[in-house]
Amino acid sequence: MNRPPSTPWLCFAATGLTLLSSAALAEGNLDSGDTAWLLTSTALVLFMTIPGLSMFYGGLVRAKNVLSVLMQCFAITCMVSLLWVCFAFSLAFTDGGGLNAWIGGLSKAMLSGVERGSIERTIPETVFVMFQMTFAIITPALVVGAFAERMKFSAMMWFSALWLVVVYLPVCHWVWGEGWLSEMGVIDFAGGLVVHVTAGVGALVAALVIGTRRGFPQAAMPPHNLTLTVAGAGMLWVGWFGFNAGSAVAANADAGMAMLVTHISAATASLAWMAMEWLRYGKPSVLGIVTGMVAGLGSITPASGFVGPLGALLIGLTAGVVCFTATNVLKRILKVDDSLDVFPVHGVGGTIGTIFAGFLVASSFGGAGLAEGMTVGRQVGVQVIGVLATMAWTAVATYVILKLVDMMIGLRVAPEDETQGLDITQHEETGYNI
Repeated sequence: MNRPPSTPWLCFAATGLTLLSSAALAEGNLDSGDTAWLLTSTALVLFMTIPGLSMFYGGLVRAKNVLSVLMQCFAITCMVSLLWVCFAFSLAFTDGGGLNAWIGGLSKAMLSGVERGSIERTIPETVFVMFQMTFAIITPALVVGAFAERMKFSAMMWFSALWLVVVYLPVCHWVWGEGWLSEMGVIDFAGGLVVHVTAGVGALVAALVIGTRRGFPQAAMPPHNLTLTVAGAGMLWVGWFGFNAGSAVAANADAGMAMLVTHISAATASLAWMAMEWLRYGKPSVLGIVTGMVAGLGSITPASGFVGPLGALLIGLTAGVVCFTATNVLKRILKVDDSLDVFPVHGVGGTIGTIFAGFLVASSFGGAGLAEGMTVGRQVGVQVIGVLATMAWTAVATYVILKLVDMMIGLRVAPEDETQGLDITQHEETGYNI
């Protein structure tokens, strides 16, 4: 068959356009593999909040409050998303000028300059914005577990918005936005400080300020639907691969190791918690094994890109034992009604992982190795400073926010509303119509 005379020229032109396009992409350092992985990771982290965390928490409360927890997680997701676009991303990840050690600026408010072609590292900046948004969403949603079954919905919305701005954004900037902790050399791969320590300490302060649920600790308040909780826990486990491995911001060896150690730590902590419970109470529980899993996941988060399998085993084992003990001390001895164990699981777990990362990062433990000029002792010291600073800031700021919201609209529902349940009194709906 004879081809038209123009065919060779068309082939030449097409080849030239392809080469030019490839050169442009290379010049911008855009990597399609990294982009695909971060798109997937973003979806996985959002999946952790809705439906993962929503179902996990929803099953743990009493039937009369299940919808209230689901509603809180859903509403936080929507509200934080809009705040992130308006100004929160900019405050977390841009240069704050003279205040850059403490907070970013507003140069990217309303996502100014975040365009279709703008690139962050090797991915579109739009993907980076969305990925970090999912972290900002889940952190205040974790705090919900501390005051479940007794806070007004309106108070929860005000508290969560203010807490995001006053607690999450500064700490995020300190660690990931080239703030003072970053300059000091703190390592937090996926949010031990930024997510888990802030959420855990915020939850503890909230539980103390708002007080115990009516009847606690005398009246039994068992989870109403452990099937729902286990389903949510499974979603959290799977989603956490995006949380930790996605934090490599690339489809590379760090992402692969982060995924591996995340799984190892979760499995180890689950069995460690189960064993502790079996020894103490004579029987292992479903609630115990899934709570141990979350403790293992939260604990490995700050270390996930820095440690190896041995480090993951040590962190998971420690988390399972220590977080189990902390839960029992907080509720049974100190009588603090952190309803869904946010502080002993996330706060304590995040602290364990952050400090352990300081020495498990050493190559002798199979880790990625210390930064140039850094010793194990110095790195551990930096990690401890990071934990203490994050705890102190979070505790003071959370207390002030709670008192402010209480003065404005009141934190707690009326006693009769709490007895009837938040589903009906706050939303005029019921979770089950049987």
